[in-house]
Amino acid sequence: MTKEKTMRPMWKVNAGRRSVLASEFLSRNVVAIGWREAGDYSGAKTRVDVLERVAAAYPANTDQQNNVGAGQVWRFLDEVAIGDGVLTYDPASRLYHIGEIAGPPIYAPDQIEALPVQRAVRWKEAVSRDALSQAAKGRLGAILTLFKVAPETVAEIIELAAGHSKSAPSTSDPEDGPLAAVDPFAELEDQAIERIKDRLLALDWEEMQELVAALLRALGYRTIVSPVGADRGKDIIASRDGFGFESPRIVVEVKHRKGAMGAQEIRSFLGGRHADDRGLYVSTGGFTKEAIYEAERASTVTHLMTLDGLAEALVSQYDQLDETGRRLLPLRRIYWPA
Repeated sequence: MTKEKTMRPMWKVNAGRRSVLASEFLSRNVVAIGWREAGDYSGAKTRVDVLERVAAAYPANTDQQNNVGAGQVWRFLDEVAIGDGVLTYDPASRLYHIGEIAGPPIYAPDQIEALPVQRAVRWKEAVSRDALSQAAKGRLGAILTLFKVAPETVAEIIELAAGHSKSAPSTSDPEDGPLAAVDPFAELEDQAIERIKDRLLALDWEEMQELVAALLRALGYRTIVSPVGADRGKDIIASRDGFGFESPRIVVEVKHRKGAMGAQEIRSFLGGRHADDRGLYVSTGGFTKEAIYEAERASTVTHLMTLDGLAEALVSQYDQLDETGRRLLPLRRIYWPA
């Protein structure tokens, strides 16, 4: 992106809950927002027009909820401009994708049904979440579906995309502070999962292996962790009796690296498994489509666990984690009225 273009606003558009539609944004060269139930409001002339549609579609919502939702949509329609920068996050690859708004808002429910109002985007570059400062990670974790990225974060992202070292971190608030503060605990769980993933990626391989073993112990298994060195395709053996005599015996492989595991890695892991074994393959870099297919058609029942899956499993079992698990992933419980 040129120096002139970096001076324009940059907007972050979240690709649905937990960014599950990021691949759709990227493959279709769009960003999208809104709700199908509210119909076509792409041609709305005022914020009130949008609010009336949203309120009619969601009568059970509070006035505050509908006001915030309508405000988000109106910014997408009216304030976001062709030529502005845009950012979306893909949790599968842990990449923030950078692009430029290339078209006006259109209503296209046949493309991304859940988010029917879209704008064309020219995707250009991507930067890893792992390369960002903690301050930038915090600002980009804002709960809103759409918000303007703070200038210092834009500068850091542009520098990283250009291959330069990142800017000094800042502690200033996001530009959308007043709007973001409407409901500061909305989608708090999603933000927590993303930060937990950051913590997990900071562990070394041995620590990750120990943490996976702690998770299995929390689920009621006893574990044997392989020593460092050649392990013949298994890092952990888990069973109810602790020796692997009692079924099921779970054979676990842990790969703690950025690259996605492919079909060959899954075939190697499955080779030599006993008929009654169960396989658990943990890859913080994810899996290719071919790897998923290989696991699905294997005679040995095998579960492929991604970084997201591991983070969610650890949260759900955290109360049962032993001292080793809690030392490797220290978390604090937050209570909030239901």
